[in-house]
Amino acid sequence: MSDIAKEAGVSVATVSKVLNGSDRVSLETRSRVQELLSERNYERRQGPRTEPTPIVDLLLREVSNPWATEIIAGAAEAARNAHATVAVNVVPDKRDHGSWLEDICARGTRGVIVLLARLSEKEKAVLHARGVSLAVIDPRGEPDPSVPTVGATNWAGAYAATRHLAELGHKRVGMITGPRDMFCSRARLDGYRSAMEAAGLPVDPELMRWGDFHVEVAFKHATSMLSMDRRPTAIFAGSDLQAMGVLEAARLLNLAVPSQLSLVGFDDIPLSRWMSPPLTSVRQPLAEMAATAVRLVLSHGEAPSSEDRSVELATTLVVRESTAPPPRATRKRS
Repeated sequence: MSDIAKEAGVSVATVSKVLNGSDRVSLETRSRVQELLSERNYERRQGPRTEPTPIVDLLLREVSNPWATEIIAGAAEAARNAHATVAVNVVPDKRDHGSWLEDICARGTRGVIVLLARLSEKEKAVLHARGVSLAVIDPRGEPDPSVPTVGATNWAGAYAATRHLAELGHKRVGMITGPRDMFCSRARLDGYRSAMEAAGLPVDPELMRWGDFHVEVAFKHATSMLSMDRRPTAIFAGSDLQAMGVLEAARLLNLAVPSQLSLVGFDDIPLSRWMSPPLTSVRQPLAEMAATAVRLVLSHGEAPSSEDRSVELATTLVVRESTAPPPRATRKRS
């Protein structure tokens, strides 16, 4: 610009006005400057390039689960604080692998967080080859040691819930956990067993049931357990949704909660405090779990430290009105 201004006999400011389309330059001067700009093949200096907003993809089998909703909200806030954005993908287990992978890779995703779902080895290999980082919240199946995982202290939370019921005086405590292939389900069942054994209480296989973290299956298991001759006086549900199924089973069997049946859930979703009665539940730090996963996938290109490979955040037992000492005698059902 300085050279062109000198040759045209004008100031640098005048050249700048011509470049910016200002009308405060005479037609003769404008023509002379534009001709020189063309002769010299002048290319306007570009401003600093801005990096595209990083995208974090959440991969879920469903979004109807309040647990997933809390995770999505936590991830969105964490991404916003990191000047990133979140894309939610509802992808069933039986899916068109090519279509899903193409969508992820086409939008330049920085990282993928997997919830309530699993990736095939082929999918993980493709994403790795594209430089897309991964993190898993509550893994299904055997976790890949190369992929960071985020969870909660499921064993400790289940232990605290079961110990609470034992300390109230319950001796027959039922347990409905989640799917067999989820680590968190097995950890909650193990915590329940350990607390029962620590309290010197028998662990009855008939009172331990595998579920799916949803209402319907828990309702069926609870109906079965509560119809036994020696029914449990308390049930620990592996999720708050399962606790809702137990509540409905108790209602239909005319069992009052907590005077005839105590109930503890897991997750402490916002709805739990509005149940009737308000639900005692193990609180998971769902938003913090999501934020941790977002942090892991956005640290693209940086190998996670050994302590970041498997992150467990603390749970807390929140006691409300759904638990109480058992009735003095459990009547035999006719």
